[in-house]
Amino acid sequence: MKLIETANSIKTMGIRGAGLIARSAADALKDLAENYQGNSLNEFIDLLDQGGKTLVASRPTAISLWNAVQATLKDAPRAENIEDLRTKIVKNADSFILNSNKAVEIIGKIGANRIKDGDTILTHCNSKAALSVIKTAFKQGKDISVYATESRPWRQGLLTVKDLSDAGIPVTLIVDSAVRWIMKEIDLAVVGADTVCSNGALINKIGTSQIALAAHEARVPLMVCAESYKFSPKTIQGEMVEIEERETSEVATNLPPGVKIRNPVFDSTPAEYIDSIATEIGLISPYAAYEVIVNKLGHECLFERESD
Repeated sequence: MKLIETANSIKTMGIRGAGLIARSAADALKDLAENYQGNSLNEFIDLLDQGGKTLVASRPTAISLWNAVQATLKDAPRAENIEDLRTKIVKNADSFILNSNKAVEIIGKIGANRIKDGDTILTHCNSKAALSVIKTAFKQGKDISVYATESRPWRQGLLTVKDLSDAGIPVTLIVDSAVRWIMKEIDLAVVGADTVCSNGALINKIGTSQIALAAHEARVPLMVCAESYKFSPKTIQGEMVEIEERETSEVATNLPPGVKIRNPVFDSTPAEYIDSIATEIGLISPYAAYEVIVNKLGHECLFERESD
């Protein structure tokens, strides 16, 4: 089943990046709806509900995944019959995927306005939205260069430097621990987002908070690039974002007896270390996150379908 394959790929990092994870989840639910062969509406609704839970469980920290599931399944309780429900799910999934892809392009244009000719930029991990900003600025004719972190343990930075190099942008790869050392040469730090909380805090790839601290110390602005579906309605209710820890074998193997490993995937950056957030609805202050959640996602998304 495509949905199970998608959930497994998300869990094992075969599918990475908050945006791609979200779009893949919507597509998997669409496939589930298109291929349902039963004749019971209640059974169909339960199947979709269980499918949503399976997807969300594959990456519990990724609010983009939760929001994608909510957006795709939002009309399920109001369906009049099987075909009506199938049509609603397919339409919702297609709309989410289309808007998600458009959001990255719009963020690129908005964020690029904050990049000046001659800037040296630091980026972290492999954010499509952050890369869109950098590549858009370069296409505008701005003379820029980029430092990209290796982003251990999965080394997503290698994907980033290839993408930038293919675009013709001068790029240098650095180890994660060199961030503070290189910050004196940086004009702007540009990172993606896994989750933006209602208080403006950022949950992102482990090491982001260290970049934020070093940037704050050096008075270098930190711009976050985040589609609106990465803002978390759950945090309005006081729910804490779960910081996922992955298999220790990703870090090291064959260690001496008694040696333990911690492998957290994300960390939290307080709003006060963030200069701005580039979204598809505009450049905002991190303290405007609550308004984005309410106005863009709506209070009703808090009480619709629980999929976790």
